[in-house]
Amino acid sequence: MDTELVELMLEETREKMARAIEHVKHEFASVRTGRANAALVENLTVDYYGSEAPLKQLAGFSVPESRLLVVSPYDKGSLGAIEKAISNADLGLVPSNDGNVIRLSFPALTEERRRDFVKLVKQKAEEGKVAVRGVRRHARQEIDALEKDHGLPKDEVERLEKVLDKMTQDEVATIDGLLSHKEQELLEV
Repeated sequence: MDTELVELMLEETREKMARAIEHVKHEFASVRTGRANAALVENLTVDYYGSEAPLKQLAGFSVPESRLLVVSPYDKGSLGAIEKAISNADLGLVPSNDGNVIRLSFPALTEERRRDFVKLVKQKAEEGKVAVRGVRRHARQEIDALEKDHGLPKDEVERLEKVLDKMTQDEVATIDGLLSHKEQELLEV
């Protein structure tokens, strides 16, 4: 049996699980916590001279205070388009334009809104866990195929199953850690 196939399958599984974790992190970053965070607006698309561009390509971001985000366009001519994109995004933020930069003031979240965001974050975490388990299921099918087609020994199959289970448990624990951190962030007043 060629161990390169097994190692390749394990490496591919690790990469897919890592991508699932990155997706969960990205999803969490897009949930507003009442604190200024550029991740909330950096991927908004802006109509820039007739073409769509993500805001992070058109402006820099700074957080001078915990509830204030300053968007500094690289091209002052794009100020109006950026302001319009932020307003149309329905984020609950009102852009304030002084001719040079756009200031976004993040209002404090109500208790009810915080609870809604916690539910949303839990749902996104569960979706991430399902994705990780799906990767494990796919890898398990590949192991079965290797066993059937290439005569992978039973003890090697059992070892690989244990490795897969350990990888899955580690990634699910990572998601749980990210979830608890985001929950604390959301419930912090």
